[in-house]
Amino acid sequence: MRIIDLRSDTVSLPTPQMRRAMAEAELGDDVFGEDPTVNRLEQLAAQMLGKEAALFTASGTMSNLVALLTFCGRGDEVVLGNESHIFNNEVGGAAALAGVQLRTAPNTPDGKLPLQAVEACFRGPNIHFPPVRLLCLENTHNRCGGAVLSAQDMGAMAAVARRHEAAVYLDGARIFNAAVALGCEARDLAREADAVSFCLSKGLACPAGALLCGSQDFIARARKNRKMVGGGMRQAGVLAAPGIVALETMVARLTEDHDNARLLAQGLCDLPGLEIDPRTVRSNIVAVTVNGLPAPELQQRLEERGLRASFMGGPRLRFVTHYGIWRDDIERALEIVWECLPK
Repeated sequence: MRIIDLRSDTVSLPTPQMRRAMAEAELGDDVFGEDPTVNRLEQLAAQMLGKEAALFTASGTMSNLVALLTFCGRGDEVVLGNESHIFNNEVGGAAALAGVQLRTAPNTPDGKLPLQAVEACFRGPNIHFPPVRLLCLENTHNRCGGAVLSAQDMGAMAAVARRHEAAVYLDGARIFNAAVALGCEARDLAREADAVSFCLSKGLACPAGALLCGSQDFIARARKNRKMVGGGMRQAGVLAAPGIVALETMVARLTEDHDNARLLAQGLCDLPGLEIDPRTVRSNIVAVTVNGLPAPELQQRLEERGLRASFMGGPRLRFVTHYGIWRDDIERALEIVWECLPK
């Protein structure tokens, strides 16, 4: 039985070209700045994101942590969405390791932060309040069903932070999905951010890794913080090599994932007991509300028939399309969901 794994795009496998690049990568010690493959990847990433420099990290979570450590001191406050990945899915590292306080504003279903709510998080200079150093945005927005934020959306939110002399950080784990969905360049979406990160190991199908991009000074300080949290990976060119392949060959193909996600969403909305508006699916994430039985029970039924989905809490399941999932898989997935729903 073929397993159709739609839990996450992190389950994607590297392409044959990536595997060859890993085997043939020119290597050196990256902690000493001597790995030519890592250096090339960092230069390429900075160029594509419109920043001066970039830093290769082990994961998106590490990039986010290093960014917090670089922007903030202990006890500083960070404003971000209540559905953000940093707040919900990074094991409390912001508090435990960076020593910052997270102050949340409510995300709207389309991933935005209401401007009035962001404004209210900046409480002003008061002896009782910690200084707010940073506003964190997310694009695409994972827990908001892969919502895509335009450059104008992010610019409006960033302007609030600027008025209060706070920096802006973009968790752009899937920023290339957002750029493809909007028909723009990733650098257009990163323009309002002082620093931005993106993952190689999601839609771009690499085995590991992320890039943190910003100014020369920011990245120099971030490099030291990466070392502090154990991110000096020495001959890391074996992991950087597929990243180069991904940035050169895998961005445009993200449209295939988006097409498959829309096909899946359209099929799911026609099934009884499921709620989803296909018009809200703009990238590769499909979040569906399950009625008639507990979502974990439906998840288990799907698993038994060879379809894997993620439980998002409450009544919601998540399906994520990615490299290695084809149109035939989506059609079979819809058949399996139909078979598993109560009649």
